[in-house]
Amino acid sequence: MNRLKLFLPLAVFGVLAVLFWRGLSLDPHAMPSARLEQPVPAFELRTIRDEEGRITPEVFLEHDYSLLNIWATWCAACRVEHPFFVELVEREGVPIYGINYKDDVAAAARWLEELHDPYVLSVVDQDGRLGLDLGVFGAPETYLIDGRGIIRHRHVGVVNWEIWERDFRPLIERIKEGG
Repeated sequence: MNRLKLFLPLAVFGVLAVLFWRGLSLDPHAMPSARLEQPVPAFELRTIRDEEGRITPEVFLEHDYSLLNIWATWCAACRVEHPFFVELVEREGVPIYGINYKDDVAAAARWLEELHDPYVLSVVDQDGRLGLDLGVFGAPETYLIDGRGIIRHRHVGVVNWEIWERDFRPLIERIKEGG
């Protein structure tokens, strides 16, 4: 029995070594989402520009595909990403919907006025419930939604032309082909 106690630290070390080895083989940028291949969660929220009107996930049924971008004025990375979305809309006409996440509505309206508004519309998620339902880790995050309202891809972090061409464009082509 005493000899068995001598091997206990070695056994613990072995188990930890296997767990660490497994962890090293994982992609640190992969942020799986339980919502992939699922419909956009139900919501009914106002937009930044219309206090009275309410928007629901049916807006995603108006296009073959669209982007859903989580953004906020307090998010430094969102400020980096914003000019890309403005250019993407101008160059390619991509429909982008925004979720203004846990932000001041007046500040968000000023941001869009000053930096240009690439969004078809941007809903106000002040309490973060829609973000929670989507599984948002923070801002920015961008989702690709197909014409049936199904989430096809999720990107955590800043989207730029490289990421657009590598991750989004091939999926959009598949959606356009009916796949």
